[in-house]
Amino acid sequence: MTSVPARLPVDATTTNAWGSLTELSKNLRPDLRGWFAADPARAERLSHQAADLHVDLSKNLVTDDVLAALLALADEVKLTERRDAMFAGEHINVTEDRAVLHTALRRPAEEPLTVDGQDITADVQDELAKVYAFAEKVRSGEWTGVTGEPVRTIVNIGIGGSDLGPVMAYEALEPYVQDGLEVRFVSNIDPTDVAQKTADLDPTTTLFIVASKTFGTLETLTNARLARDWLWRSLVAAGAVEDSEEGRADAVAKHFVAVSTALDKVEAFGIDPENAFGFWDWVGGRYSVDSAIGTSLAVAIGPDAFAEFLGGFHAMDEHFRTEPLERNVPVLMGLLNVWYVNFRDAHTHAVLPYAQQLHRFPAYLQQLTMESNGKSVRWDGTPVTSDTGEVFWGEPGTNGQHAFYQLIHQGTRTIPADFIAVANPAYPLTDAVGDGGAVEAGADVHGLFLANFFAQTKALAFGKTADEVRAEGVAEDLVSAKVFSGNRPTTSILAPALTPSVLGQLVALYEHITFVQGVVWGIDSFDQWGVELGKKLALEIAPAVAGDEAALAAQDPSTAALIAKYRELRA
Repeated sequence: MTSVPARLPVDATTTNAWGSLTELSKNLRPDLRGWFAADPARAERLSHQAADLHVDLSKNLVTDDVLAALLALADEVKLTERRDAMFAGEHINVTEDRAVLHTALRRPAEEPLTVDGQDITADVQDELAKVYAFAEKVRSGEWTGVTGEPVRTIVNIGIGGSDLGPVMAYEALEPYVQDGLEVRFVSNIDPTDVAQKTADLDPTTTLFIVASKTFGTLETLTNARLARDWLWRSLVAAGAVEDSEEGRADAVAKHFVAVSTALDKVEAFGIDPENAFGFWDWVGGRYSVDSAIGTSLAVAIGPDAFAEFLGGFHAMDEHFRTEPLERNVPVLMGLLNVWYVNFRDAHTHAVLPYAQQLHRFPAYLQQLTMESNGKSVRWDGTPVTSDTGEVFWGEPGTNGQHAFYQLIHQGTRTIPADFIAVANPAYPLTDAVGDGGAVEAGADVHGLFLANFFAQTKALAFGKTADEVRAEGVAEDLVSAKVFSGNRPTTSILAPALTPSVLGQLVALYEHITFVQGVVWGIDSFDQWGVELGKKLALEIAPAVAGDEAALAAQDPSTAALIAKYRELRA
């Protein structure tokens, strides 16, 4: 099995369903108040369960006819065929001629999968066992540095998917982190990042994980060298090692491990290849947090919790793979996103977690969604026939309420928004004193927090009419300013608690949403050629920045002038 079935992507704009959706949108006058009044069961009908996630789609700007047309569109673009090809290991990443098997990373050990003659499940389980064994060594104190001290701080050095996934998950699962362990993350090539992250560390208890599949990523390897220099200097200054080649080699061997498959480069850096954890070319970086890229997380929360994390992914995979499309949450949410982008002129998508631990989740989704679907050609190389992609953004509630919600409530743009909350907080606190008014003494602060979660989606959906404003005694000249139009689309996602399993479910949910949109648009959601040009040019420009006059002269006038100004200011 080496290639996807030989067919062109279906041009969604030529389907009957696309024509139906165009007409439905043209005639649609959103009226959530009226729709709920006419159909008291709307919330029940349009709410679904996906693993532990309760997902309410009822406040979206869709009628039954729109939903039926969206499901017909999924059928016409052969969504289920493409989905099944992905799970089977066909090479649906056509520009790189690769399988797309992030779902295999969380496949149970007892479910074999052979792709291209390779036992994928066995490979994954073998590497996972290696990661778990390393995690247990660090957690138990068996792994020690040059002075025999156990590890207290892990510094993960990576960028893109080698950073965004691990840091998001680490922050989200902080209550599960073993006492006495801390993980820090370095990604930016700005030297400030590595300097600040190492400034207060004890080198004798610090372990670095360098995450780079090829062990050639410019930013990651630059930061790894800076970290190595810091380690050498600090250990020598502390008298922990001799300032010799042997002392430096011993320091790297005991304070550095790698996530990479380029074992020769790992060894050349000074890391024992036995302490390198690998993954495969069928795992894109933005889909890799549940691979060895998550080693820092596995150490922090432990193998058992990491296994629960993988189990959450798999539960959502199974929902996506087996649930009928009309009840399939990733399918429905992906189709709704297509509806807003292609038929309702939406350009951005807000993700608003009412859970502080998910404060990095929107940033994680930015790479997942925009690197995947920011494409202008289809998987056969022909131009796209419709708009693709969305700008994903967001902040935790209630921070966002005091920042950008004004635009969502009363601006002129349609901004679909996903609200995410958990019923049981990691830190259930009460306000012992209260404010003597709205907040009573002894109030459950999480309940107060989630009152905002419920209130915001209600306000966005139903708004406030001019008559309702007047009934509050507002002066007539202020009425229009205090009217809320409503009919602002939202999806509400509610989970029991932010467990490792639930986090895995959330990540997999958005992976599959992204996939659904990509299939409709006919694009390869698993390559990322758009990130390559700037990286290549940076290498070509670097000599000009460093003072090479010939390289400077080769630049365009704007770039040359900017470099010259930089050199003047740096002097």
